[in-house]
Amino acid sequence: MLKTIALILFILMYVLMLTFANYRAYIACGCAALFIIIGILPVAQIIEAIDFNVILMIAGTMGTVYYFIQSKMPAKMADIIIAKCGNVKMVIIALSVFAAVVSAFVDNVATVLMIAPVAISISKQLGISPVKPLIAISCASNLEGAATLVGDTTSILLGGYAGMNFMDFFVYQGKAGLFFVNQAACLAATVVLFFILKNYDQKINSTNVTEVKDLVPTFLLVGTVVTLIICSFINIDFDLINGCICVFYFVVAMVYDAIKNGGKNHIGDALREIDYFTLAQLMGLFMVIQGINNVGIIDDIANIFVSVGGDNVFLIYTIIVFGSVVASAFIDNIPYVATMLPVVTTVAATMGIDPTVLYFGLLCGSTLGGNITPIGASANIAAIGLLRKEGHQVSTKDFMSLSVPYTITAVLVGYVMVWLLFGI
Repeated sequence: MLKTIALILFILMYVLMLTFANYRAYIACGCAALFIIIGILPVAQIIEAIDFNVILMIAGTMGTVYYFIQSKMPAKMADIIIAKCGNVKMVIIALSVFAAVVSAFVDNVATVLMIAPVAISISKQLGISPVKPLIAISCASNLEGAATLVGDTTSILLGGYAGMNFMDFFVYQGKAGLFFVNQAACLAATVVLFFILKNYDQKINSTNVTEVKDLVPTFLLVGTVVTLIICSFINIDFDLINGCICVFYFVVAMVYDAIKNGGKNHIGDALREIDYFTLAQLMGLFMVIQGINNVGIIDDIANIFVSVGGDNVFLIYTIIVFGSVVASAFIDNIPYVATMLPVVTTVAATMGIDPTVLYFGLLCGSTLGGNITPIGASANIAAIGLLRKEGHQVSTKDFMSLSVPYTITAVLVGYVMVWLLFGI
């Protein structure tokens, strides 16, 4: 009975969130509250259900990015990109590729938060909507999350479970690893993006030369990135390490600003720039996902893959990939991947096969699948939150007009390559 109630509330929550974009945080938190009241999510599990590492990382990066924007560095970078690109379409593509490169080594949420201000500055200079550029950035960031061990939490989960190190994502069992699979997928998706943006061929004639006020915020933002990368190579047994790194650099930025301006600082403005609406939405979602995990709904989804696939390896692989795409479009892929990894291992052991092809298929499907809907990945939620603060409301239809063809192309390329490399 409890499982049925949880499933109904879960489906209703996502339907409402997809329908009423302006109220997503209230809907997610309201559903989480119902889960707690009904007993689907025990009070004792509330704290552990919320991924505070993600929350702190978003909050800290948003704060540092505020000072980054105030320094005029995003505007300067916008000037450089505009000068190098012939039209609006190439500007958006350049930003998406840049986001993809960064996201292979830095969490995709942090990537979006760092690059989005550049896209917004460019959009303001050119007098265009920043909606398409930010959607392209978030999709590219999600896509490249599976390229390296440190690119996304799901990659970290797989690495830990399968005993894979950083280099195994480049070369595994003497074959090209997930890094090269993702590069091929990104290249194909970028070609599709080129055609999606066919009407964005306005010529650029800009001679703006922005003067950067202060380089320290840029150094702090770069320091955030470099520290995140360094810590990814060090075995630190502290779940909040990435979040604390981001908050640390934000605190340094506030202290520096206070000293520099002799009390006439922007700390209050910086704190107000943190998107608490998005943070609340994510916390609500984390609690709801924990609740449906408690009653076994995620396990049921995983078991469906096994029961339908039988003993056909290619069929099971196909179901895992595309089933993961569908699931991750609506369900946070972190608990999903954590649940599916032991299932995939059991299936492989039962069939007497190497689980690698199923592992990589799971990661490709679940990581790329989050791109399809505006609530399928934290990076998408963060991008839409930034757009909302700029006064732009993004409908599900607008988001999916770019995300669906982009994602399907990337998934198909990854699906074929993983099978050719590890399935045959």
